[in-house]
Amino acid sequence: MKNLIGVAALAMVGLSACKTINKANQDAAAKFPVFSTEAHRGGRGLMPENTIIAMLDAMSYGNITTLEMDTHITKDNQVVVTHDDYLSPGFMLTPEGKEIPPGDAKKYPVYQMNYDLLKAFDIGTKVNAGFTQQKKVKTYIPLLADLIDSVQTEIKVKNKKQVFYNIETKCGPAGDGVVNPVPEVFVKLLMDVIEQKKITPYVVIQSFDKRTIQLINQKYPKVKTSFLISNKKSYDENIADLGYKPFIYSPEWKLVNEELVSKAHTDGVKIVPWTPNTKADIDRLKALKVDGIITDYPNLF
Repeated sequence: MKNLIGVAALAMVGLSACKTINKANQDAAAKFPVFSTEAHRGGRGLMPENTIIAMLDAMSYGNITTLEMDTHITKDNQVVVTHDDYLSPGFMLTPEGKEIPPGDAKKYPVYQMNYDLLKAFDIGTKVNAGFTQQKKVKTYIPLLADLIDSVQTEIKVKNKKQVFYNIETKCGPAGDGVVNPVPEVFVKLLMDVIEQKKITPYVVIQSFDKRTIQLINQKYPKVKTSFLISNKKSYDENIADLGYKPFIYSPEWKLVNEELVSKAHTDGVKIVPWTPNTKADIDRLKALKVDGIITDYPNLF
């Protein structure tokens, strides 16, 4: 009997050790890249933005470590990957394949549409005047859950390295109840998807809306956050306004200088600017020792 107890005890110790090793391996695998090379909206310079086909295309460039994307909430509480509050006449077509008249620019608010209707619009066929290299492929606005499934399947089937997800919450105080839910609802719906898909260690939540990342920091402290910046306030002013030191401080690329990088690094905060779109500008930022780059052209790395 004593021997049986001893064997059982050893087995439990072994199981515990395996769990510890697995956890250690997972933590090691989830280490944020030393330099985060990020495909903005999946690389909209080359493919229709914020689509599954864009994300998979970005992954074909071996240097890409991170997929950057935007999220909105639909009327039926689905988390979708898209940037604009309203469906854009600039690069979208109706379910019938027709142009959206410029005068109807605010006719289709994402937050006021159920997903089955939203999905019927074409986001990939119309030429986007700002991105002449972009391939034209008929496609749609995806659910975040479906995009994650597609990316994770691509990783498994093709034995690719695990990518990180840099996910933006598209919201603001002026839009509450109009083009976005209140932050508490947005964060809960978003985190439910992320946790269900078991990708939490590989996620950064970014926003210009400090409220959402403040909530993430409070309620999900293990989740990495990034503060997006386009204002002319100093680093110290923006950090004081946020109320905590985020994992990443993400300014418009033209705002980055040696002093900013030095101050952030002194605080243990990474600098990942957006969105330089020439190799010369990317190289200049690298020379300033930034910690990553978000660009529309994943082929520039």
